[in-house]
Amino acid sequence: MPRYALMERQALADALLDAGPDAPTLCTGWTARDLAAHVVLRDRRPDAIPGVLIRALRGWTERVQRGYRDGRDYPDLVGLVRHPPRWSPLSLAPLDEAANTLEFFIHTEDVRRGGPDRQPRPLDPGLAALLWRRVPTLARLNLRRVEETVRVEAPGHGAVTIGNGEPTVTITGDPGELVLFFYGRQSAARVDLTGPEELVDRLRRARFGL
Repeated sequence: MPRYALMERQALADALLDAGPDAPTLCTGWTARDLAAHVVLRDRRPDAIPGVLIRALRGWTERVQRGYRDGRDYPDLVGLVRHPPRWSPLSLAPLDEAANTLEFFIHTEDVRRGGPDRQPRPLDPGLAALLWRRVPTLARLNLRRVEETVRVEAPGHGAVTIGNGEPTVTITGDPGELVLFFYGRQSAARVDLTGPEELVDRLRRARFGL
């Protein structure tokens, strides 16, 4: 079975080099260098990971991330992204696939689509199928406070309806585009929304993500 986490890690490293250190990304306020430092921190400094989610610990996380960002030449920093530590909990293939496939897919697109060119890239059919399997959970989590019924469709992969009754709005796109949409990258995701204009606008501006 292909190691999609490894493949997406390499795609991310390639995108970072192609973009250059000062390129904008879809992560608000972050350049490509900032994003690379975030990935290196996540790979190599488990003590600093909690601050990614917990505000009270954020200062330490930001300090560690700045150390990587400012303390390495950009090619060396990207080299650390490309070549993770040999020994870590996530070096085990099942954990790597579970924890990193989406992470690296999303961050690759954060870099690729941070500028004016936001064209999707072709995806391996197996990766597209894997991404689709994550979409129903992402949709349920992000739409749990939406009162209206929403249908999410990926042509050729499937569909899921969130809520009861007839769908008020339908979100249609390829699996990778739907993943980006529900991870808060609505402005860059190539999806179609059909339904009442007010609801469509609300979904496009919603604060999605995990």
